[in-house]
Order: sequence, then C-alpha cells, then structure tokens
Amino acid sequence: MSLSLLGGIAQAIPQTAQAAEQPVIGQPAKDKYGCAKIEPSLPTLADWPKVDSRFKGKAGDEARIAQILSGMTLEEKVGQMTQPEITSITPDEVRQYAIGTVLNGGGAWPGANKHATQQDWLNLADAYWYASKSSRTKIPVIWGIDAVHGNNNVYGATVFPHNIGLGAAHDPCLARDVAAATARQIRATGQDWAFSPTLAVVQDDRWGRTYEGFSEDPRITRAYGYEAIDGLQDEATKRIGRSGVIATAKHFIGDGGTLKGQDQGVNPSSEAEMINVHGQGYYGALAAGTQTVMVSFNSWTNTDLGINEGKLHGSDKALNQILKGKMGFDGLVVSDWNGIGQVPGCTNSSCPQAINAGIDVVMVPADWKAFITNTVAQVQSGQIPMARIDDAVTRILRVKLRDGIFEAQAPSDRSFAESGAALTDHQLARAAARESQVLLKNNGNVLPLKPKSKVLVVGKSADSIQNQTGGWTLSWQGTGNTNADFPNATSILAGLKQDLGDANVTFDEKGDVDPKGFDAVIAVIGETPYAEGVGDLTRKTLEASKLYPEDLAVLDKVSGKGTPVATVYVGGRPLYMNKEINRSDAFVAAWLPGSEGGGVADLMVKGKDVNGGYTAKLSYSWPKSACQSPLNPWSPDYDPLFKLGYGLKTGQRVTIGQLDETPGPASCTSTGGGGTATEDLSIYDRTDVAPYKSFIGSAENWGGTEIGPDGTAAHSEINVVPADVNVQADGLKTTWTGTGPAQIYLQNPAGTNDLRSYLNADAALEFDTIVHQAPTNRTVISMHCVYPCFSEVNATKLFTDLGSTGVKASVKIPLSCFNNGLDFENINTPFLVYTDGPFSASFANVRWVPQGAKDPDARPCSDLT
Repeated sequence: MSLSLLGGIAQAIPQTAQAAEQPVIGQPAKDKYGCAKIEPSLPTLADWPKVDSRFKGKAGDEARIAQILSGMTLEEKVGQMTQPEITSITPDEVRQYAIGTVLNGGGAWPGANKHATQQDWLNLADAYWYASKSSRTKIPVIWGIDAVHGNNNVYGATVFPHNIGLGAAHDPCLARDVAAATARQIRATGQDWAFSPTLAVVQDDRWGRTYEGFSEDPRITRAYGYEAIDGLQDEATKRIGRSGVIATAKHFIGDGGTLKGQDQGVNPSSEAEMINVHGQGYYGALAAGTQTVMVSFNSWTNTDLGINEGKLHGSDKALNQILKGKMGFDGLVVSDWNGIGQVPGCTNSSCPQAINAGIDVVMVPADWKAFITNTVAQVQSGQIPMARIDDAVTRILRVKLRDGIFEAQAPSDRSFAESGAALTDHQLARAAARESQVLLKNNGNVLPLKPKSKVLVVGKSADSIQNQTGGWTLSWQGTGNTNADFPNATSILAGLKQDLGDANVTFDEKGDVDPKGFDAVIAVIGETPYAEGVGDLTRKTLEASKLYPEDLAVLDKVSGKGTPVATVYVGGRPLYMNKEINRSDAFVAAWLPGSEGGGVADLMVKGKDVNGGYTAKLSYSWPKSACQSPLNPWSPDYDPLFKLGYGLKTGQRVTIGQLDETPGPASCTSTGGGGTATEDLSIYDRTDVAPYKSFIGSAENWGGTEIGPDGTAAHSEINVVPADVNVQADGLKTTWTGTGPAQIYLQNPAGTNDLRSYLNADAALEFDTIVHQAPTNRTVISMHCVYPCFSEVNATKLFTDLGSTGVKASVKIPLSCFNNGLDFENINTPFLVYTDGPFSASFANVRWVPQGAKDPDARPCSDLT
C-alpha cells in the first residue's frame, strides 16, 4: 500500500486497482469568487483520467494544419521542432533553418545586457519574427521565456512572490491574477510563451526547487494549476486572448518526489502515487487548456514495483501512453534544457528515443545545428518514423494557430508592447506579498507594531532585494544582483520606512546597535538566492543556524535585551529554526515576497487595516528537527513543529513556548568514519558542495584562488569558465595555457574528513567530463591528505582517448588506485587535476560513489600508471 494526501487525511492507495471505466476530469468546482475551489478531499483514482480541456480550438484548424504540413520539407519540419537559445542563433539563421521556436534561459538577455530595455527585447523579438515570416514556409516563430514569478528576466519588471508564497495564501484567484499580470509583462517585451507554472507536489524540502511548488498538498496544486493556466492564457476559449500567452505545465512528472529531494533524481513512486499525488496539478492545468507540457529531468524508477521508465525524456509510457493517450493532451510536449542528452545512448544533439517517446519541441540551446542534421538523418534511416515527425509538427502548428500567431502583427505592434506600465504592477505584487506571509509566532501580540513605533532593523535581508526575490530573477540562480538592478522595487527596509517614517527606522545589518530605547527590533534573515541543483541541500541538514550562522549571530546580539524582537524569515522552504524562533517574540515566514518588500512591512505595521492582516496558512509542513524531511501529513510518523495549514491571524492570542534547541547532526546521512559508506559523497554538483570549495593553483598563487560563484577564475597558466556538461552551466571548463604547471582542485579549507568508509565500500571517484583539447604533457588526477601527503594516478592516456571523441564521458576511478600512501582518515582534497602543458576539459558532478569500483566501466588501476 502507499499513501496519498486527500483532504489532509492519510488514505491508502492500493498499488494495483481495478479500473472498470477510465475516470474523466473536467472543469473544477468554483468558489464564491469564481475561481477553482481547493477541495476538502480528492477521490482516489484507479487509473489515469481523461482530462476534458476547455480549449477546443477553432473549426477549420485541423484542415489548415494538414495543408501547411503537406507543403513542408523534412528539414523544415525538423526546424519547427528545434528550439535554440537566443545567445546561439541569429535572426537570419531562424529564416535559413525554418526554426519554429527560440528561448532564453535565466540570465540570457538581448545583447547579453542584463539592463536591456523593453525596446531592446522588442527589437530582438521583431527580428526573429520578421526572419521567420521571410522563410519559405512563412510559419511565424514563437519565443519562450522562463517567466516563473513575473517576467523575471527583464530589468525593471515587477517580480511577484514565488509559488510557495502564493500557495500559502490558499487563494487560487491570486494565482490567476498574478499569472495574468505576468502574461501582460511577457507581451510587453515581445515573447509568446511562458515556461510556467511549475506543478510539482513537493515531498522533500531539501530540493532546491521547493519554492517553485505551490504546496506539498495536491489539492492546492490542482486548483492553482487550473487558475495559473487560466491567467496566463487569458481565459482561453477558441484563441488565446489579446492579453494572453501560451502557458506550460511543468515538469511532467514527479519532479517534486525524488529521493532526498535531489534535483533531476529518481522518483520511486508507485503508479498509484503518480496518479493521485504528482498528477493532480496536471489535471487542473489540462482542464484549463494548457497548450504545452514540459518534460521533467527526473527518472521514474522502482524496480521492486516493476517500474523502470528511467529518464522521463525517453519514456514512451509517460509521454505517449499516459499524457497524450490516456489523458488526451493534444498540445505540444517540449523538452527541458538539453534534457534529451540525459537519456541513455543519447547526446544533447541526437536522441531518436526521446522524439519517438513523444517530445515535439526539443530544447537544444547550443547544439541545434547538429540536432537538425542528426534528426533528419534518423528519419531518413527509419530510426524515427515520418509519422512521428508529422504528429509533432501538427501539434506545434495547432498550438500556433490557437495562439493566433499566424494572424498576429510583429511583436512590437501587439497589445501591451508599447506599454511600459504593463511591465509593472506594484499594487498587485504588494497585495500578493501581504497575502503570502504566514505568522508562526506572535507572543504578547507584538505585531502589528503601534503607529509611529521607533524600530531597529537588523539582518542581511532587510535591505537586499536580491535575497527577497530569490532564484530565477534577472539571472538563473538569482545571484550577482544588487538593489541597483531593481529600479522599480522596494526592499523590506524601504517598506518599513514608508510605513513608519524614515526618522523612526534605524538600520544596522550586523545588529551592533544597542536595542535599548527602541520599541521593537525587526530582524530580517534567511536564505540567499539559489535555483535548481545549486539549491539542493544534498548531505546538509535543514538546520538554519548551520546553513546561515550569521542570522543566529545577529539575533543573539539583539534578543533578551528587553526590547521585543519580530523576525522575518525570507527563504524558499521551511527550515529547522527553533533557535531563531526562540530568540524572537514574533516570527513571520515571508517566503520570497518579490520586488514589493513593502507588502511585508504593511502587515507588521498596519495589521488588519490591509488585507485583514495576517491570513496565510502553511502550504508546507514546518520541521521540528534538523533531519525531518520528507515531512508530509500522510507520513506515518508525521510530527511537525507547525502542521500544514497552520497560521496565526492578526490579533489571535497564542503563546509559543520555548522550543527544543538540540543541534542536528552534521549530515542526515552518515558517510564518514571507519564503517562502510552507503551514500554518495557529492563534492561538486553544479556548484561547490560544502565543505568543499573549488580552486585553481599555479605559480601565480599555489595557495589557491577560489573559483567565484560565477564559475570563473584565471591565472596566466590556467583559467576556468562555466560550461554545459549535463545541464545548463553545471561544469567548470578548465584550460591550461601551457605557460607553466597548474591545477584545479576541490578542497575542504577548514580541515580534513575521515573518508575511510568509502575505501571500505569499494567506492570510485566519479566525474563527468568533456575533453576539448587533449593534454600534450603528463596529466595526473590526485587526492591529498594535506600536501605533501597525497596519491595520484596518471590520467594522460585517459584524457587523450576522451579527447578523440569530443563528447561527454563519465569517468570512474576506483579509490583503491589511490590506496598507496593516502591517509583516507584525513582527506582534505578529494579531487585534483594537474598538468604543465596545454590541456582543456570541462568537469562536472564530481563525487565518490560506494560500490562504483565494481561497475564494469570502472577504469582498471593498471591503465592509470
């Protein structure tokens, strides 16, 4: 048996159920405001339902599609299926290759200018559109963009709260209104297609995309999925309205249910759990008429249950049989960023299995020319049936017709394109921020503050719009931004000054000012920005004081001094924060409120005078210990600090007593010591994995120059820049110039770790690499137990052989190859590559893997001497 949350009650779902008749799901019941109702319970489904979409298209569309299709060449059809990134394709190439869609990922802007103007965006959109209209087919191109909380790539655009905050509002109408405003913002810069909403039903909050999910509760996700699509597509009927854009339900399916919250990891759910938990958001989205569905990076595998779909980008069952077949989806299926390259036997530019499985548009950001060449050849050889290509292009044309793009003017002449005001919606964003905040503690009714209170504001996030907007904001990870990058935004500090008056607000980030004499201290603390992969906690715990010790330090300075402390937590998931809550008289979870920090201030100062005060309730359970994840109401040992649905209202008199401050372990999975390791030791996974940091070293600085958060570092002998190995910017492209010896390495700068358990577990050092230029001189891979204690293997031939292929390879080297003087009890550098001649390679996903030495593709030690 397995469990599903149905109305907050744990109910059993049989692993196999007898389905006499396929269930059908149509339009949801509506609440008194006319929006999808969050149902008190959802029926347990025995099979995937047929979803009745409200979007039927227009009479004559199918005949028109058939006519267009009959006049297209194979190359033109494959061009329609190809989606390059704007940094990799010119408008003339769109014309030349009959490209159907383009995209820009997070951190891609016209002219590589983060401050590109609205007109810059429109100019590029026009250039692509005119190029497509001058092609032989004259089929207009469409441009997709990751607008996940407003048009968040665009300088000056209002940014709304991330989905975790919207979910806490328990207000599907709010999701609709924010989505509609986002659609107007997208049209204002000339795009046609939003890669949103995310419909993950998040099970493990260690996942770095937790904040992209509305809730751990599938009831909420289903209602929100309907309204988010409805808002983006402007209440779709026969054509997407003049204010709407094409929406995307993502990521199909189960991205929120991976083991340990690992991004792109394995979801082991039974089919019943997929149907009744992870599928619910899609039932809402398809009923609302979503025109596109994006495939998920995760795998769906549980060999004990006979489920072995592997990477969903290659799953015929998930895409053809379930989504298009049983559920009846007639729009287009789009891959994720280079997602086809993760399917076994495929590369970023070649994957007949993914196309045959049902992917219609292939997101192939850089290698798109090779993809077109390979796919055409695969059709000609019979690997991909021509009927599959025709089906894909039929779906693409169907979506374009329903969008009205064939009759549309150039992007700069469409609705909202000339409106700078369409990029900003301060009133809605501020209201959304107010609705999103959950009041967890308010001892003595500290909040709201008395009018004209004199307050001391402390904490790193009080005046940081970067922190309050989070990931997917201007840049992919949301990093590298300052307040100057948000000309139309308000920090939480600025909002407090607006509401209380400048003279009544004193700001001291570190908390060094004595709180005596102030009416209250407001501490704004929490997470710093991250997005997919980088945000995973991997082996870390949920303990905030270990993740962000500076926050506890500032609270220690201001608490217990006789002045009440109201703490605002800014972050993308619930964390174990007992210490921080104990040092606070009031505690507010503001999540990631977006660019209108004044919405946070309003409730602290004005209380019920705005939006009725605090009304939000947790859409995720709040942990009471450091390793309490997954934490969901249907778990048999469910015992949170604050339950799903908890939230105090303004004026509600509840006293929270002293909480247990027992510190959590260093890791929730023990991997060190002299036992036998069972968990992978992740060392570099799209970014440094604590305690390890990445460095380069050479005669210029053998002490080591840390590779920056932007993935770059340079000496005259060696330089590093970000590179795509498995996914976007997950690797370090390292180039030795040949002017002297140099090394790249991953090291624990704080000391050593006892890693004997990995040697005991027949582990292997594993990493993914692309060799761009083979080494000319002797090249070694080594490990250090504090130099000069080290061991190395000769990897010259290994890298030379890989250089002849030019494609990604996964290298596995048994740790036993280094067991010749290396002290595994005192490892400080688990990975280092050194040479003194020209060499260039990208390195990604560096880890130690138990039992990896036994894999048939592990390198024999004899080959590394």
